[in-house]
Amino acid sequence: MPLIQVNAVDESPRAVAGAAPLDEQLDAALAGSGAGAPIAVLIHGFRFSLHRRDMSPHDHILALDPTIDNWKAVSWPRALGFDGAAPSEGLCIAFGWEASGSIWSAYDEAARAGLALSRLIERIVARAPGRPVDLLGHSLGARVALTALSACPASALGHAVLMASAEFADRAEALLDTQAGRQARILNVTSRENDLYDWLLESLVAPARGGGRALGHGLDTPPANWIDLQIDHPETLDALAALGHDIAPPSRRICHWSPYVRPGMFGLYRALIRGELPFEMLRARLPNARTARWSRLLAAPRPTLPLPFARNAPS
Repeated sequence: MPLIQVNAVDESPRAVAGAAPLDEQLDAALAGSGAGAPIAVLIHGFRFSLHRRDMSPHDHILALDPTIDNWKAVSWPRALGFDGAAPSEGLCIAFGWEASGSIWSAYDEAARAGLALSRLIERIVARAPGRPVDLLGHSLGARVALTALSACPASALGHAVLMASAEFADRAEALLDTQAGRQARILNVTSRENDLYDWLLESLVAPARGGGRALGHGLDTPPANWIDLQIDHPETLDALAALGHDIAPPSRRICHWSPYVRPGMFGLYRALIRGELPFEMLRARLPNARTARWSRLLAAPRPTLPLPFARNAPS
């Protein structure tokens, strides 16, 4: 059982309709996987819905075989090595939550989904003590992951990979000052390709919900368990290549999905959660990179400027 589908409902984790009860699925999956195998929870971002099939995350990026025809429909579970080939590959959980509607309602709902996620993690830890849970979230899914830190047991989490986070730096710093936040190893994946979305978060959400600078520009003084990884920085890509991870250079000036559609990115995440690339080694080898906002958008013009916007598409 490589994949369990879970939805956040009323701040609680629930099995998807038609599936066996969640506790029953967790018992079977954890008993069938090796003691050292990873446990990963994957969390989508904005625009996905639990009530519309054409916007379901379980038919899109969280599916083993996405049925939605979209250039962003990359199977996260398969890319991370969860395909049911062997028990040693571990357990993957596709975590869905209601992220449709306005950006303000989705931002609020992400916090409630984070509480549901923390309760799911508690159930896993109760069944598999000593096996840390890794999180991988995109956009508002990163807010879901960070919110879960506030209610998780101290040693419950291993890695948290935050891709193009739709959250604020001050909120992240507060959540790092929790039992789980001080122990989790967090990879904050940023890019100047996401500057427009960071600016929109600051311009639209911050005035209504509080918050300051978007997390896409990293932390000013990151703790030892935090890495800001700017994936459109040439020296950073060189450092990753030296570690055996060739990441394709950016091809767009604006792209919210670059941290998971860019070739090579999932190989890096897979190595991290499977222990092939120690977090401390990655942190030690990376340059201190933080280029100015809008540096990609304001660079010398190219012959074409593809802008991958999709007004009603989930992200």
